[in-house]
Amino acid sequence: MDQIRIENLEVYAGHGVHPYEREEGQSFLVDAVLYTDLRMAGMTDDLAFSTHYGHVSKRINSYLREHTFQLIEAAAEHLAKELLLEFPRIDALVLEVKKPHAPVKLPFSNLAVRIERGWKQAYLGIGSNMGDRRAFLEKAVQRIKDHPEIRDVQCSSWMITKPYGGVEQEDFLNGAIGIRTLLQPYELLAFLQSLEAEAGRERKVHWGPRTLDLDILFYEGFVSTDPKLTVPHPDMANREFVLKPLCEISPWQYNPVTGKSAGQMLAALERPAGGFHSSSASVSFGASSPTGAEKTDTFTGPTTGV
Repeated sequence: MDQIRIENLEVYAGHGVHPYEREEGQSFLVDAVLYTDLRMAGMTDDLAFSTHYGHVSKRINSYLREHTFQLIEAAAEHLAKELLLEFPRIDALVLEVKKPHAPVKLPFSNLAVRIERGWKQAYLGIGSNMGDRRAFLEKAVQRIKDHPEIRDVQCSSWMITKPYGGVEQEDFLNGAIGIRTLLQPYELLAFLQSLEAEAGRERKVHWGPRTLDLDILFYEGFVSTDPKLTVPHPDMANREFVLKPLCEISPWQYNPVTGKSAGQMLAALERPAGGFHSSSASVSFGASSPTGAEKTDTFTGPTTGV
């Protein structure tokens, strides 16, 4: 991706483990590589399509002067998040905070911390089969939208599905959600589990009834076999109720483990006559999406609509 680079920006601020460093202050040098799409700015010669490096430089200066940290690791982490939240055209950044006057009683030219942070694309599965199913789903979606480190939320329509896994229970209402987030995978998992807890979910029966179920289906560039967080979701290829709503918002989403897209995985579930294997849960589009758009009960293949 295109870059805007700020090199050796000097900021006088009070950061350090020692009290005198925080009280007296010292000079820090900051390098920032801002990843952003500059095509339209270059074509139109219009600053509105770029990120003003002067504004970014001033924000780096003011933020580091207004806040105090013992560690430059913390200064870099908080500054990176501030820039990504304040300047919406920055997709990712590399931030280096240098401390040329660090209290090290040995010869050195510089000490620095360098981090890379950015917005990541993730896809979630969501479902409920207890109480007011739609209310549980819509409240969860709103809480996801309200999170300051989540943006660009997309939702599929709600789909009525039969239970999966052999446990006798009520039908589910399911959907899929696409987000861009600054949360790391385990941070996102903790947030989703907090929403499940708010909805009163109890984990008593495997594949049993639940007020709210939220799963991370994909997280950009992340593959994990950790039992606490297995990504991509290992059983999605067998789950029609996951693939259908996912294909509404991202049929091209690629599974790095199997090498198949969501659309290809859904197609693999089809019978020769166009139906689905009896092992997959049946789905109908009987409920409206959070946007209020109604869906028919006939699915004819992946679409890009929401």
